[in-house]
Amino acid sequence: MMGIIRDKNTNRENFVFYADRIIRLLVEEGLNHLPVVETTILTPTGQEYQGVEFQGRICGVSIIRAGESMEQGLRDVCRSVRIGKILIQRDEETALPKLYYSKFPPDIATRYCLLLDPALATGGSAMKAIEVLIDHGVPEERILFVNLICCPEGITAVTDKFPAIKVVTAEIDGGLNEKKYIVPGLGDFGCRYYGTDKGHV
Repeated sequence: MMGIIRDKNTNRENFVFYADRIIRLLVEEGLNHLPVVETTILTPTGQEYQGVEFQGRICGVSIIRAGESMEQGLRDVCRSVRIGKILIQRDEETALPKLYYSKFPPDIATRYCLLLDPALATGGSAMKAIEVLIDHGVPEERILFVNLICCPEGITAVTDKFPAIKVVTAEIDGGLNEKKYIVPGLGDFGCRYYGTDKGHV
């Protein structure tokens, strides 16, 4: 599936289909990292079963725009999940990531947060998003960053600054090129997913 979405000749329909499949798998894996508590339920046969249930509630937070492509995958796995949004763009004067917009569930500080963004390149946007979540009272250890593709530079930048963060990804690529694109990469995920242009490949 990763080969299909990386292929520059893959059309948008197939790109979206296989990206969605990968996203759902990633969300499932992310949920495996959440704490559970033991619980006893009664089966239709009248017997007890020792199971587990999630300890606490979750929410998704997508980094606009590409991160929004991952929201449906989260909803497919977690019914009625709350979704927050955050918009971060690079300030043209300082070249640093700047927060432009955020909207979160009012009780986000009590939830486990799945931060959604398809790519982790330099880590600038991710670190800014994590800072904003922490400023809203979310403990660092309750944030899981879920992405499809990343590189060692981004992982190092994020985990050096936020060592309690967990990163769940499909693949780790070789690194960044001179334009700070992940290589071999898959191009501009948002552009390919939404069909706005061909993106860089």
